[in-house]
Amino acid sequence: MSSERSSLTSQPAAVYAVAFACVVSFMGIGLVDPILPALRDDLEASESQVTLLFTSYLVVTAVAMLVTNAVSSRLGAKRTLVVGLVLIIVFAAAAGSSGSIEGIVAFRAGWGLGNALFIATSLSAIVSSARGGFAGAIILYEAALGLGIAAGPLLGGALGNVSWRGPFYGVAVLMTIALVAIVWRLPDTGRPPERTSITAPLRALRHRGLLTISIAALLYNWGFFTMLGYAPFPMDLGITQLGLVFFCWGLLVAFFSVVGAPWLQDRLGTATTLYLAFTAFAIDLAAMAIWTTHAGIMAGCVIAAGIAIGINNTLTTQAVMSVSPVERPVASAAYGFVRFIGGGLAPFAAGRIVEHSSVHVPFAIAAVVVLLAVGVLATAHRILAEADDDLRHPHAEADEDVAGEVADEFGGAAGAIDEVVHTR
Repeated sequence: MSSERSSLTSQPAAVYAVAFACVVSFMGIGLVDPILPALRDDLEASESQVTLLFTSYLVVTAVAMLVTNAVSSRLGAKRTLVVGLVLIIVFAAAAGSSGSIEGIVAFRAGWGLGNALFIATSLSAIVSSARGGFAGAIILYEAALGLGIAAGPLLGGALGNVSWRGPFYGVAVLMTIALVAIVWRLPDTGRPPERTSITAPLRALRHRGLLTISIAALLYNWGFFTMLGYAPFPMDLGITQLGLVFFCWGLLVAFFSVVGAPWLQDRLGTATTLYLAFTAFAIDLAAMAIWTTHAGIMAGCVIAAGIAIGINNTLTTQAVMSVSPVERPVASAAYGFVRFIGGGLAPFAAGRIVEHSSVHVPFAIAAVVVLLAVGVLATAHRILAEADDDLRHPHAEADEDVAGEVADEFGGAAGAIDEVVHTR
C-alpha cells in the first residue's frame, strides 16, 4: 500500500494532466447549484427554466452514453479526450457569454456531450500512462473524482459572487489549461483493434438484472436530482452560503463513495446496504418536503443526503457491473443512459410542479419515487446475492474488475480501460 501511495507523487506529467482535467470535469456536477437563484433573478427566468441547465446537460449526457464507446473505439483515447475537452471549453465559454436562459440551456447541452466523451476515456488514459500499476492509478482517479464533486459548488460560489457568468468562464479557462497539458504530454495510444456497435447498449437492456437495477437507479436519480437541482431555490441563501452547503454535501458524497460504501457492503451485503441507503434518502427527502421553507433544516438535509448518495452511487454502479452478462463498456453505457434520463427530467419537473401546486410537493414525490426504487431493487435480490458471492470469491482478474467498477461510476471509462488492460 505504501508503494501505491508513493506512486501518486511520482507520476508522469501526462497522468497529472488528465487527473486535473478529471477534477474540473467532475466539478460540473454541482458547479451551477450556487448560482441558480441568481440566474433566475438576473435573467428574469422561471425556476423551471433555470432547472433546464441540469435537464439539458444530463439528458444529452444520457443519450451520449449510447455512442461514447462507439466513438472512442474509432478515434482512440487521446483523440476522444481532446474532442471532449474542446467541446466543454467552447460550450462553457458560450454559456458564460449568453444573455438569455435559453442560450445557457442550449450551451449546457453541448457541455454535456463534451463531458460524456471526456469521461468515457479519462481513466484509461491515466492507467495507460501511470507508474505503479492499476491500484495507484485508481486511487488517483478516485481522488480526482472526490475533489471535483466537493470543489464544484465551492468554485461556483466563489466565482458566482463576482458574476453568474464566472463559473462558466472559470471552467473554460481551467479546461483550456488541461487541454494544452494533455495535447503536449499525453502520448497517443492509437485506435483500438475492435469497434463497438452503437446499438449494443440498447440490446443489453434485454437482460433482466441490468434492466432492473437501471430502472431502480433511474428512480433513485429522480430523487437525487430533485434535491440537487431544485433545493437551492427554497433555501433562499446567498451564493457563498449555497456553495458551502453543497461543498459539505460533496465531501460526504466523496467519503461515502470511496470509504463508507465498501465498508457497509462488506458487512451487510450489497442488497441490504442499498435498501437501507435508499430508505434513508427517502426519509431525508420527506423531511425536505415537510420543512421546505426552513433554510437551516433544508441545508442540513442536503448535507446529510451526501451520505446516502455516496453509498448509492458506488453500489448501484458496482451491482450493474457485477450482474451484467455483457462487456463492461456496454453495460455502463446502457446503465448511464437509463439513469441519467431520470436525473435529467427531475429538476425541470420539480419546477413545473411548484408552478402548479406548492414548493413541498416535488420533494414529497421524490421521496415516494426513491421508496419505489427499493421495491424494484428487491425483485433482483437473488441476482445481487449471487453477485456478492462472486465478489467474495474473486477471479484471477480481480484488479481489472475493480478498475472497471470505479471507472463506470461516471459512464463508460471501463470500456477504454479494458483495451489497456489486455494490451499491456
